[in-house]
Amino acid sequence: MGVPIFNILFGFVVGWYIAKRLTLYNENQKDILKKVFNYAIIVSLFTLVVMAILWGPAIKLLFTPGYDFKNFGIPLILFDPKASFIGWLVLMIFISPFLQLLTTVFAAYLTLLNWNKEDRMI
Repeated sequence: MGVPIFNILFGFVVGWYIAKRLTLYNENQKDILKKVFNYAIIVSLFTLVVMAILWGPAIKLLFTPGYDFKNFGIPLILFDPKASFIGWLVLMIFISPFLQLLTTVFAAYLTLLNWNKEDRMI
């Protein structure tokens, strides 16, 4: 039940791949940057949907009276177990796809920094 570190790290691979695929065509840099951002949003939205499907059913536990959040298996990062549970759900459902978006864009832009005119094909 850990942080989806592999999803976030996968953003580096996806960003590199997106940038390499887009530089195969002779396009100007402005169009490439727009497409990188759009593709990164698509990948991040897919992760958001998957995380919502996986962690969404746990939201109903918030409305279960007397539920013991200490035994759910999450780290108690806040003072109250219920607040820690809410923070964990926010981290899983919303923040991890956002971090994946950031890593995808970052990796793509780093890849594009190395892109010279000699690297263009055709």
